[in-house]
Amino acid sequence: MESYKEIEKSLITTYRSKIWNKFTAAVKEFELIRDGDRIAVCISGGKDSMLMAKCVQELKRHGRDNFEAVYLVMDPGYNAINRQQIESNARLLNIPVEIFGSDIFAAVASAGGSPCYLCARMRRGALYAEAQSRGCNKIALGHHFDDVIETVMLGIIYNGRIQSMRPKLKSDNFKGMELIRPLYRVPERDIIAWRNHNGLQFIQCACRFTENCAVCTDGAGGGKRDQIKRLIRELKKLNPAADMNIYNSMYNINLDTVIGCKKGGEKHVFLEDYDESE
Repeated sequence: MESYKEIEKSLITTYRSKIWNKFTAAVKEFELIRDGDRIAVCISGGKDSMLMAKCVQELKRHGRDNFEAVYLVMDPGYNAINRQQIESNARLLNIPVEIFGSDIFAAVASAGGSPCYLCARMRRGALYAEAQSRGCNKIALGHHFDDVIETVMLGIIYNGRIQSMRPKLKSDNFKGMELIRPLYRVPERDIIAWRNHNGLQFIQCACRFTENCAVCTDGAGGGKRDQIKRLIRELKKLNPAADMNIYNSMYNINLDTVIGCKKGGEKHVFLEDYDESE
């Protein structure tokens, strides 16, 4: 049996409950894929986006074939080794990737300021534009469960606000385009387990500012998000359900107890109707 078939089989057997069922549950609960969608599955070359691509392939093959998928890889200026690794993994996993180039790494390097923030914005804009030019109405990104809860904690600790990462959102700059996150419910630990089970190796960080991150280290760096990863691991020692509670808290915000909130960019405080309450 060809190796990619074994990898595909592992998704719906060994990792059925930990990955496949959570992937399909998110697609259904959040209505991420609808009839007639043409989705640009955006692949960075890391474990998350590669797994997402396989899940989308399996959904078309075994679940529903009422949508189209294009598997896009943007080359923002990868070095030759990283580019080759992405192409090799795509062949190994039988993902029919379509690669398009850009000069984002070079542009970010000459711009100064915060390179990660600028790079992320430019890359997303380029993906939207390319997907739209190919007749797509959605782009799919590989953000997973841990990205969601880490975003909540980052907002609280570093920005003093409660915010989340939604499973889908409409683009402000590309009319008719939408972003979806099919791995929204899949924990990173299970993605890592799937990767290791199949003996796969993906790039982690192909940025020219951090060339030493080319081999996957699973969050061993020193950035703010990695600090939050470690914090959540410590919280889970106090309460094993800490990660799920952080996630569930975004469903259970009690507006009757908060001091203030924002809706549509407008700020509201509890005093607005305090005297009217009994």
